Amino acid sequence: MTNPSTPAGVHLITSTGTLHGTQIIPTSHLPTPVVLIIAGSGPTDRNGNGPLAGENNSLKQLAEGLADHGIASIRYDKRGIGESSSAGPEEVDLRFDTYAEDAALWIQQLQVDPRFSGVTVIGHSEGSLIGMLATYKAEADAFVSIAGPAQSASAILRKQLQSRLPESLWQQSEQILVSLEQGNPVISAPPELHMLFRASVQPYLMSWFRYTPAQEIMHLTIPALIVQGTTDIQVPVSEAKALKTAKPDAELRMIEGMNHVLKAVSLDPKQQNASYSDPTLPVVPELVEGISQFIHARERLRASHQLLHRNEPH
Repeated sequence: MTNPSTPAGVHLITSTGTLHGTQIIPTSHLPTPVVLIIAGSGPTDRNGNGPLAGENNSLKQLAEGLADHGIASIRYDKRGIGESSSAGPEEVDLRFDTYAEDAALWIQQLQVDPRFSGVTVIGHSEGSLIGMLATYKAEADAFVSIAGPAQSASAILRKQLQSRLPESLWQQSEQILVSLEQGNPVISAPPELHMLFRASVQPYLMSWFRYTPAQEIMHLTIPALIVQGTTDIQVPVSEAKALKTAKPDAELRMIEGMNHVLKAVSLDPKQQNASYSDPTLPVVPELVEGISQFIHARERLRASHQLLHRNEPH
């Protein structure tokens, strides 16, 4: 175990605004491995908190736990969120790809920092897909998906709507989804569906629906770890298994009793709801240990390759 340094603010200057984050770098005389932690969907901030779910500090606790295992980290507020809110464009101008481009810039910033030996991307929930795209674009060293879906966002949304809408409204929503999946905006949506399919958000939805995580993970040629909790009521275990099927050489780690916000919680709805806004509940230790083992195994392999290379006759 190492003593982590005090968390410090860090920023990334982009052409359309500055993104802000927090870095933790364990005290070390040698370069340390570093992770870039990407938060999930909606207004979720760098710590894993949001105005709807509440404060659970899941990603903050993950970063602190990894620091105890000698792993540095940066976690950040995506543009339009938290301290990076001023970097957010108008809703009509936002694209899913922008999030991936931002994450790739963070990776590149870490890659040229001599304090770090290798860059691993950790994406939580929707951040998993962002992380896949960014990892591929910036050629990071390893990738970790936590509670990441395998299906496209439109496929997930379709299932949710089918179970909640009356038949006539479901048929209308299906027509809209099909149109957006084909890259064609719709002129109007029923009043009941206006918030979901308002004109200003359709460009973002179309850019997001283009990607299917199970297909994107196939493009990664680097080591990957897929982590899934068994009491996650938002992303089922089947999604992690589908990602593993798409990338057979990935390591799959199921964590018994871990929910979507990385806490040890049963399937009881009251416990689930409470955990989303309970910062005193720690993240599951097995999650931190599993990611740490994955990263340090890569570090040992990298170090042995370097040693072999140095000892080769020239």
